[in-house]
Amino acid sequence: MGQSGRCDAENAAEVETLIGRRVVVRHRVGEKLSDAVGELGVEGADLIVQTRRGPVRVRRSAVTAVRAVPPPVPRRASLSAIARLEELCADAWPALVEEQLGAWRLRAAGGYTGRANAALAIGDPGMPTGAALDAVRAFADRHGIRPRAQVPMGSPWDRTVAAHGWVLDEGHAAGAVVSVQVADLGELAELVPAPEPCAAAGPEDAWWHLVLGRRPPSAAQRHVLASPRAAGFLLLRDEAGVAVAAGRAVVVDDHVHLSVLTVDPTVRRRGHGTRLLAGAAAWGRERGARWAVLQVAVHNTPALRLYARTGWTEHHRYRYLVPD
Repeated sequence: MGQSGRCDAENAAEVETLIGRRVVVRHRVGEKLSDAVGELGVEGADLIVQTRRGPVRVRRSAVTAVRAVPPPVPRRASLSAIARLEELCADAWPALVEEQLGAWRLRAAGGYTGRANAALAIGDPGMPTGAALDAVRAFADRHGIRPRAQVPMGSPWDRTVAAHGWVLDEGHAAGAVVSVQVADLGELAELVPAPEPCAAAGPEDAWWHLVLGRRPPSAAQRHVLASPRAAGFLLLRDEAGVAVAAGRAVVVDDHVHLSVLTVDPTVRRRGHGTRLLAGAAAWGRERGARWAVLQVAVHNTPALRLYARTGWTEHHRYRYLVPD
């Protein structure tokens, strides 16, 4: 970073190398100098800087210097925004058994996924934290699962649970640290010209085979995946009619939650994941949603690359803690 150059003839090529990057353009406005910070573009004889307040047009002859700058530091989401999004995601991924402990949600689903088998520890459990964690243990024992708490990272709830000796669930194969990503549905729906339609009547056998393999779904899996009334199930087929990709979307309030995005390993890197995202976005918009949300383990780099390319940004992270 840190490149700079005057916008005269001999440095024009250097300015061209900065197009598409985040820059600061120093330029003359009357007898004063002004800075415009944002993504650099070109339109005819002018430079266009996409700032937070909108595009700024700068005549090349008025430019005194241009240099690349690092991306802005993302704003941290408020605790209330984090709590609301976590509740929406929990509603979209319903456990087979759920009990309230004050504001905490104790969940069990026969061990199917960490989300459906963890206590969502957000808010006040209505008792001292130590007693609440004892209740989490007792609930887990009754339902034959490991005691586990799901807490937004860096939150007061995270610090309180960790202070009682609970540690990162490093043995959780799906990933103990999860990124919660959000996107604008309008942008997602425009990823491909004609998103695939999304069937809402219920998943067919080909959908289950892609998501779970050839084994039939258990009662817990069927409940988690297929019980929400506002769920849609995407199934993409190739030219021969063979199912190659499957997705699941649930509308909760003004969000559509994307919880399944599966592509047959033999046909990956052909755009099927992007088509699923666009199809789910179009389906969610038709049902009144404005935003999309999904959860992805931070070690799943191929998925994170796909989401970065298609306009998703990280809202916050959560982690699973277990008794030491």
